[in-house]
Amino acid sequence: MPSKEMPALDDLGRDLLRVTSFQRFWSILRPASCASAYFIFAAQGWWVPAVLSVAGLMFITYVSTSHDLLHRTLGFSRRTNEVLLAVTEMLVLRSGHAFRLTHLQHHRHFPDADDIEGAVAGLSWWRALWCGVGNQTRLFIWAWSRAQPGDRRWMTLEASWAAAVMVASVVLLPWSNVLLVYVLLVVTSSWLYPLATVWIPHRIEGKDILTQTHAVRGRLIPTIFLQHTYHLEHHLYPAVSSYHWRELARRVDPFLRARGVKPVVTP
Repeated sequence: MPSKEMPALDDLGRDLLRVTSFQRFWSILRPASCASAYFIFAAQGWWVPAVLSVAGLMFITYVSTSHDLLHRTLGFSRRTNEVLLAVTEMLVLRSGHAFRLTHLQHHRHFPDADDIEGAVAGLSWWRALWCGVGNQTRLFIWAWSRAQPGDRRWMTLEASWAAAVMVASVVLLPWSNVLLVYVLLVVTSSWLYPLATVWIPHRIEGKDILTQTHAVRGRLIPTIFLQHTYHLEHHLYPAVSSYHWRELARRVDPFLRARGVKPVVTP
């Protein structure tokens, strides 16, 4: 929810909620393409582009596609959104429905003690990095204990898939190491999640929503990070998809300046 000091989304423009058919298609195509590219490159022994494909997959799912799906901002029907959230996160051996439960809790309660996702924001950078080891398991257990039956069914499917892929990667090792390397890359890459998406963009010492999350401005850096640097704007208006965060930032800038918010300026 926006701060009481900020304008309502209706006042900023309902066009910020529109997502085109191409944008929806592109959101789903990107992670699928990255996963496919890994296996194509790895099968040829081209390990540098294979590793880069997994890096792209992890980045795109965390900050764009999965993130938009868990907030239901892409305009899919509810059922389609549930399926796509599960399938997209299953590509990276995570539970999309656990991700949604912990992330929405983060939006409601940061920086309170019951925000399990945002807890690392108060740690040193190296402790936040260390917390990445086993973080997905901790988030899953937390989400399971609070999930409704419908979410638990999805989580069971997602966890079973991840376990099956891990077992298959070991079974297939005598013939090919491609799947095992994929599993190792996906698992170890997820260790960066607390540092990159929680510790860096948030400010635990802030006294309210306007001072607890960084606002970043620039052209190059926001583009490279798929607009995820507009993190304050996202916390203020989570119903807006990542495709419109730059425009959202432009529209709220006068209100932020009037309230003393000083964005971080980047290239």
